[in-house]
Order: sequence, then C-alpha cells, then structure tokens
Amino acid sequence: MRHRDQEPFVVTREVKAVLVPAGVEVKLRVGSVGYVTQALGGSFTVAVEGNLFRIAGADADAIGRELPAAIHLPPDATDADVERLAWEQLRTCYDPEIPVNIVDLGLVYACEISRQPDGNRAAAVRLTLTAPGCGMGEVLVQDVKDKLTQVPTLTSADVELVFDPPWSREMMSEAARLQTGMM
Repeated sequence: MRHRDQEPFVVTREVKAVLVPAGVEVKLRVGSVGYVTQALGGSFTVAVEGNLFRIAGADADAIGRELPAAIHLPPDATDADVERLAWEQLRTCYDPEIPVNIVDLGLVYACEISRQPDGNRAAAVRLTLTAPGCGMGEVLVQDVKDKLTQVPTLTSADVELVFDPPWSREMMSEAARLQTGMM
C-alpha cells in the first residue's frame, strides 16, 4: 500500500506555487498531475513535471488536501502562553527540501513577543538560512510571518533574516542531526 503522500494528485484549480530551490513563484495549471514529496507543517512540497514546488497550506484544496486547522488560544491566555504557541507555530515551518522544522534545524535565533498599546501582541524573530544564497529565504520568512500571525492576539511579526552568526550543523537539535544523518 502506498503512503498518502506518494499518491498522485491532479490540480483542481490554478494554484500559486514556489519553485524549489530557486524561490520563484509560478502557477500550476488545472489538470497538472503530481505527487506530494513532503507534507509537513501544513505546507506541501510537490513534484510536478520533474520539478519540485512548494504549495502553501491555504491552497491545500487545489491538490485534494484539507486546509490546516485554525489555532485556538483561551481568552485568559498569558504572554507566556502566546510565546509558547508562537514557538509551536515556528516548529510548523519547514525548509521544502529538508524534513526538519526550522527550530530544530537551528535557524531561529530568537522569537520575542511584546505587548502593543492596543492590547495585541507583536513578534520579533531573528532567522537565518542553512546557506546565505538559498533561494527559499524569502519564502521561509513569509511562512514564519504567516504562521505567527495566525496566533490569536499576535497581529504582527517582524522577521529579520540574519547571517551572523553563520549557521552550522552544530546549531541543530540532536534529534535533527540524527534524522538528517549529520551526527
């Protein structure tokens, strides 16, 4: 029996996709046939016509998948609750080519939550890439912003892409090094 992520799909509506690893936005046509190579964190890496593309979770229906569930926060949530949920959201962000979330990869250097005058919250994130020239950098930055602003009361996310200190595999969690064979 084939795993669901290896089953073919047919694009049912024109859908925005990002060419991996170039980071160029394209549109996949209705009727295009492909298969999912990675379905992690609510987004999808798909193979279509010999190329890899990333499709956002919000467009899951275009390939016959379910939309991600909404995030809930109790009305009496504390700042610590929001920060915990923000880190959980960061763990749903994946490099389209690596099946490890960006937190465990060691790409997130900081995530600070602050209160705004209107009572809402803002996030300030410092993020790096495994390689400075990675074409997916802006895609990851936007994914982080999108995921963080799904957290109730978190109305803005400033994501700074930094390269100092440079990323190295020692920044990965032990589990991530084991999973990728980088022990």
